[in-house]
Amino acid sequence: MEVRACQMPAEETDLQARLSAIRYLIADAASDGADVVVFPELAPTGYGAGEAIREVAEEADGPIMSELREMADDHSIAIVIGLALRETENLINAAVVVRPRQKPIVYAKQHLYGEYEKALFTPGTSASQIFEIAGKKAGVLVCFDVEFPERVRELALEGAEIIFVPTALPAGSASRFIAESVVPVRAFENHVFIVYVNHAGKDDRFSYQGLSCVAAPDGARIAVAPEDKLGFIDATIDAEDYSASVETNPYLDELRTALALRRPPPPSHAEHEDAPWMR
Repeated sequence: MEVRACQMPAEETDLQARLSAIRYLIADAASDGADVVVFPELAPTGYGAGEAIREVAEEADGPIMSELREMADDHSIAIVIGLALRETENLINAAVVVRPRQKPIVYAKQHLYGEYEKALFTPGTSASQIFEIAGKKAGVLVCFDVEFPERVRELALEGAEIIFVPTALPAGSASRFIAESVVPVRAFENHVFIVYVNHAGKDDRFSYQGLSCVAAPDGARIAVAPEDKLGFIDATIDAEDYSASVETNPYLDELRTALALRRPPPPSHAEHEDAPWMR
């Protein structure tokens, strides 16, 4: 699988200008042979747009989604992008997976970060589902979700080989640690690739860390974007290249074995006969 991750500039806050950039980046990724192109959290509006996000948010069958589906079909490329969506009375911070000629997948961010997000969005309650892109099993999370080990482990145990993470990681020492250490460790301990895609620069509210990356199952960052510049990074996803690392540290196999041993055996027929409540 060929992946392109697009680190977008936060300074541009005009919706139409951002959508125009997204169109160009999708077409460019497809012409360069990418199977999937990935964008940051809330890519069309920008993360720091505040109440303006609520004003322009659409339902899942709105014009932005329709255009993304058309572009996926026309360019034969999968698109993973963060955007705000309306669901009845609620606004969700979503990651959307748009594949050619298939129904889009919508995942609502479960772990909202800080009062800014909690004032705008309703947290998701459903786990990310496993889907296929270019023959690979994949899942998706949004930003803060990946910092919870349980969320990544759930997807890995379901068979995910790659996890896409649109993010809006702010600048700071803790954020640098997340981008440079936490994300690669999540990939290493779960034998997955993680495609972590951030904004760069600053908008009216926040400064962003940049450092979008693709982390491999051995914990290496095989592609890294700069801290303060827009642009894209490319990576080839091939789990066979990392089989030695998985064999050396078989975390998932050992965990499955341990979980199986902890399950209580089903009650025997004799136990049923002796139980008064079964009579």
